[in-house]
Amino acid sequence: MVALGLFALALANEEEARQWAEEYNAEAQVVWYDNVVASWNYNTNLTDYNQDESLKYSAIKAAFDRESGLTASSYDYENFEDQLLARQFRKIADIGEAVLSEEDFNRQSELRAEMQRIYSTAEACNKPGDDDPDKCYPLDPDLEQIMATSTDWDELKWAWESWRDVSGRLMPDMYEEYAGLLNKAADMNGYDDNGDYWRSWYEMETFAEECERIWQQLRPLYEQLHAYVLRKLKEVHADHIDEFPFTGHIPAHLLGNMWSQSWGNIEEFVRPAPEKPGLDVTEEMIRQGYTPLKMFELSEEFFTSLGLIPMTEKFWDDTMMVKPDDRDVVCHASAWDFYNQEDFRIKQCTEVSMSWLITTHHEMGHVEYFLQYKDLPVQYRDGGNPGFHEAIGDVLALSVSTPEHLEEIGLLPDFEDDPDGDLNFLMNQALAKIAFIPFGYLIDQWRWNVFSGETQKEDYNTDWWEMRCRYQGVAPPVGRLATDFDAGAKYHVPANTPYIRYFISHILQFQFHKAMCDAAGNTNPLHRCDVYRSEEAGTAIGDLMKLGSSVHWEEALEAMTGTTEMSAEPLVEYFGPLLEWLEEQNAGETIGWSNECPEGTIVP
Repeated sequence: MVALGLFALALANEEEARQWAEEYNAEAQVVWYDNVVASWNYNTNLTDYNQDESLKYSAIKAAFDRESGLTASSYDYENFEDQLLARQFRKIADIGEAVLSEEDFNRQSELRAEMQRIYSTAEACNKPGDDDPDKCYPLDPDLEQIMATSTDWDELKWAWESWRDVSGRLMPDMYEEYAGLLNKAADMNGYDDNGDYWRSWYEMETFAEECERIWQQLRPLYEQLHAYVLRKLKEVHADHIDEFPFTGHIPAHLLGNMWSQSWGNIEEFVRPAPEKPGLDVTEEMIRQGYTPLKMFELSEEFFTSLGLIPMTEKFWDDTMMVKPDDRDVVCHASAWDFYNQEDFRIKQCTEVSMSWLITTHHEMGHVEYFLQYKDLPVQYRDGGNPGFHEAIGDVLALSVSTPEHLEEIGLLPDFEDDPDGDLNFLMNQALAKIAFIPFGYLIDQWRWNVFSGETQKEDYNTDWWEMRCRYQGVAPPVGRLATDFDAGAKYHVPANTPYIRYFISHILQFQFHKAMCDAAGNTNPLHRCDVYRSEEAGTAIGDLMKLGSSVHWEEALEAMTGTTEMSAEPLVEYFGPLLEWLEEQNAGETIGWSNECPEGTIVP
């Protein structure tokens, strides 16, 4: 009888918990909405008033999360019969930085806001050769345009170096204090450090080892691409051949991107069949009078062609599609869920180009995810793991960037489908996907070392470049000071956005793509599959998105792909023809680079 009495008590406790969870969810939607609105207002208008309001509502949310976490912890949720409810309580009880005292929480919020303000308002001035000595250049679009289009070694070096001097260089003291507060919160929550906390989101004891396993699978493909690109860049910059390091590294300012993370802007120099047109349809978009609005409308039509949910009226009313002329904003593209089940937006400074067309599809993929799981409890309104959200954004872009799709929507009228054109397409994709993989891996490798204490402030820049040189095979074009903070010149570091999710997404998106192509009955090679207008493919991805984070991501992955494991095999299959071609082109050439940076990279 005693056992039956305890069982009845446990059930009563569980029913009470279920009722509390419903009340919590209703209140959380209000508190979280207010916090996101304040953050949106600040990110789209960088004023002191908006920063103060954002900090105020962030503190209110933290207090709410702290109180809710304590209440959730008072329930014996680990013994609930309803495992879905138990999982929800587990997430509510994990309150992250909200565990900090009010003083510490406010301080970490101030530090992050100030680093983001530095990043978003920084401008490089005193460009050699300028007629106007007072002319200055913001990152977006000016410095990024120089990096994307210039072939002048010295102009590229100026833009590359100047950006780091006016952004990251100002942050190391703030970042040291900020990382300390993150570690303090992690320790209070029972984790070894903040890196341990971030890795816990993947619900895998061996997550770090799994990442290394996948990187080793993909390293040979990256090495082949790197060797070929290095050789071609030496031809382009033959006048500066003596300035290429003997260690096999590529000077970081030559790859068409401020961070060397995506190499698509140098495609014309490495195109396998240079006599054939490339697949950048920017000029055709401009010729046809494309606008940012048209790009957003085209993106939505792709999603609805799969039977997925159209964007909401508020989305079209309140999304920031272009950079305003009258105020400073955070231009970094992002998608926003306001947690009230009806307000979803994108913030980006869109230009008319193919790369922005892809970005628009990516960000709208996030919004589609929001729409699919909007009716779940707030704690489940997230990706299966952090890499899922980024993979969903990218997987649709794999179809959008195919010649088949570009031809279908009238942006590639003269494409010739032959082996040379196929290699050109794959090279273009590799410059975006394969080139990114080590960069996506190394940023959090560096941050995990900072959080664990292995990397101290005096070694921030030295260890940052050690990672860049070892994993990416790139080196700074000028000596950098050990006291610099070049990691802070990448948005996600001052914004405290974990980055390993992008590495994971580059694996998952190809698994998702293969599953969608199979559902669509695709008969083309994987890299030429376009799932446009396939409701079967839409159902496959839609069913995964509806789950949010309500189940372990392995369960969601298995339901869609048939396996619980992250696998690089679909990615390798996708790029198989290009890898074979690269190996032929690189026969007899040196493959790889020294793990150590070139001498003089870091100046004491």
